[in-house]
This record gives sequence, structure tokens and C-alpha cells, in this order.
Amino acid sequence: MFAFALLGLSACQEGGEAGDLFGQWRLLDSDTHYVSFSGSVSLFRLLGKGEVFGNFQHVGDSLFVQCISVKGEQNDTAIVEDHFGFSPFTDIRLKVETLNDESLVLSKGNRVWAFRKY
Repeated sequence: MFAFALLGLSACQEGGEAGDLFGQWRLLDSDTHYVSFSGSVSLFRLLGKGEVFGNFQHVGDSLFVQCISVKGEQNDTAIVEDHFGFSPFTDIRLKVETLNDESLVLSKGNRVWAFRKY
């Protein structure tokens, strides 16, 4: 019985599946680009332009994100692909170079994105 109670408590912990990604991250050298992770949901936020949700998986040194355009607007794709530089919108695959309490560094090909915990 105790084991079931413990399992229930661990399942309700803040962040859930997000693990070390849990929280809000700000792109370095930008006051407008933020990404958040909680459970298995990601949120890309561009201040003044909008926000886009996605589902994500963090497996080893890889981060997989499938963005979702709730309203089907072209602006959603532009926020993720043009402003953040993550593509393609529905099948983003990034390498996690660094992940700790303060910093998150992602890469794809020759591009590198550095974030700080906000």
C-alpha cells in the first residue's frame, strides 16, 4: 500500500516528464524569446507576437518537439521557424548540448541556441 502512495506522489510532482527541462528559459541576448517545458508540453513565446504550444520528448541528448497551431495561423509557424529558427514546425529535432539548473544549450547542424533559466 505504501508503495502505491509513493508512486502516486511522484506522478504528481511539479514538471512531471519534463525533468531537468522543467521551467521557463530565456534565449540569451533576447528579452522577447522564451520557451517553457512542463510535463510533456512545450510553449514557445515571442513577446508581442504570440505563443505556440507543442509536445516534446527529451531522450538522451536529443529533444523532439511537435508544435501545434491551435488556430491554424501562419504566424504560429513564423514564430517557431523564423523567429526561433527551429524547423520543421511539426518535427523539430535538436541536440541537447548542455542542460543544468541554469543553462540550456541546443544545436542543430551549425546553429546553436543558448538559454538561461528564467
